[in-house]
Amino acid sequence: MNDPTFPIVCRHPANDVGRDFVVGDLHGCVDALRYLLHEIGFDAERDRLFSVGDLVDRGADSLAAVDLIDKPWFYAVRGNHEDALMSVAAGTMRRQSWYAIGGAWAETLTDDELAALAVRLEKLPLVRIVGEGTQRFNVLHAEFFGSDAELDAAEFSDDARNQILWGRGLALGHADPSRQIGLSTTYCGHTPMRAVRQIGSQVFIDTAAFASEGRLTIVQPGTDERWSVKERWAASEGAAALALP
Repeated sequence: MNDPTFPIVCRHPANDVGRDFVVGDLHGCVDALRYLLHEIGFDAERDRLFSVGDLVDRGADSLAAVDLIDKPWFYAVRGNHEDALMSVAAGTMRRQSWYAIGGAWAETLTDDELAALAVRLEKLPLVRIVGEGTQRFNVLHAEFFGSDAELDAAEFSDDARNQILWGRGLALGHADPSRQIGLSTTYCGHTPMRAVRQIGSQVFIDTAAFASEGRLTIVQPGTDERWSVKERWAASEGAAALALP
């Protein structure tokens, strides 16, 4: 059921003074993010970075990735890995089940520490809508079958919520792309791709930043611009010394 405490859909006006970017699943790969923000000349006073979620698990620094949500230029949606962390904190998922999908970094965290992280993450919406009309784009984690109007309504069944967080049907070719009629360009992650791939209205930008041969990818909506880097390469280039905006 929808969470009544925080909005599950957040709206943002078009950025008339700077640029908007969308970043794929971070999974704790903050060095790669530092490198890419430097590479694109990110201006924290004018630019915005939207995230398709999965800030935590698998990579080197999940806690630093969670801290990004306090940055005024960073706008994330909830991914299935944040959802898993929150489920463990709520007692509805076993720690070992979470560890099996990448949460083992948190093995040393106490229940209170995990609960504090969950409180910070529960503010993340399922969907962000940016701009209007032909300039509009949406950001969510996994996939969505429906129209802009259905996103605008912000009333999701349990099945729709599960698809937004966990679905892979479209990315794996098991779902009909025509079920996206009336949907603006929508940036998603969740299913790792070798390269950015568009299927109908949905653009999959998770390029497995946590994997040894994977990369973190940033795209600029409305353009063909995209930037990618391996986490270990960014680290070798001294990315840790680059200050986040």
